[in-house]
Amino acid sequence: MANIIIGIHGLSNKPEKSKISEWWEAAIREGLLKTCGIQNADSQFIMVYWANLLYKYPQHQDADFDYDALYNEQPYIKAAPGALREYNEGWVDAVREAVTSRGGAVLDSIRKHVRLDAVGDWLLEQKVRDLAYYYDKDRKIKDRDGQKRQARQVLMDELMSILRPLKGERIMLIAHSMGSIISYDVLRNLGQLDRSFVVHHFLTVGSPLGLSLVKANIYTERSYASVPVRTPTVVTEKWVNYADRRDPVAVDAHLRDDFGRNDLGIQVEDDLVLNDYVTSRGESKSHKSYGYLRTPELSEHIKRFLSQ
Repeated sequence: MANIIIGIHGLSNKPEKSKISEWWEAAIREGLLKTCGIQNADSQFIMVYWANLLYKYPQHQDADFDYDALYNEQPYIKAAPGALREYNEGWVDAVREAVTSRGGAVLDSIRKHVRLDAVGDWLLEQKVRDLAYYYDKDRKIKDRDGQKRQARQVLMDELMSILRPLKGERIMLIAHSMGSIISYDVLRNLGQLDRSFVVHHFLTVGSPLGLSLVKANIYTERSYASVPVRTPTVVTEKWVNYADRRDPVAVDAHLRDDFGRNDLGIQVEDDLVLNDYVTSRGESKSHKSYGYLRTPELSEHIKRFLSQ
């Protein structure tokens, strides 16, 4: 049984597949080396890539055209010495968790009993464009066969087509940003199609899964009444949600109060981290995937996964 780590990016434009795959793997290996002392991890890395289904041209790194809108100002850059530090949670974090949990519960209750579709659609379009795109039933894109279909279904099928042939392998799924929502939907569907399929570890990083709008869609689509949304059935060992307090996308950094246990008793665990990513211009980007992928907490998690 091979150890396979699958990386899933969000919906914003990206460099070509070979480059982003190289950078994700480099960030993971940097964290394993600096935190765990692991030089060569015994695993296979697979990048789920759908940027070329969503954008006509990929981002580039040609410095002669740094004024171009497609110029990538946030490439993989190694962390500065001493930058990789664990996050020490304190009483302030406990208070924030209680406040966001209570506020989220109120919003969830309101959305289940009051018609807020127009408000929700406006918020999606104005503030969370990727969510609006993903949930738009009329949005169509071409799939790998050149057929125009609902964009959301094309993206889900892309991940499904990669997962299903890996049945029987030891799988860790690392999903960043909007990729975590797509992954969650696919894993729930996969559990209904094949209950014997196993994803051993599910890691969400910088995830918007805690947003009331997202949970409202899950409630509606899966016809829930009072039962909370829950961990996908196919996740058999761990679901850990990694979030940086400063990350605006992961505004609800705690998912444990939002998602119940699956039939195996697996429930999401929350772990706050420090995303150290800084651009070449010195700008901190707490949502960047590379910073998440090399955090000490995530590196230790990967180490445990590889040693089991």
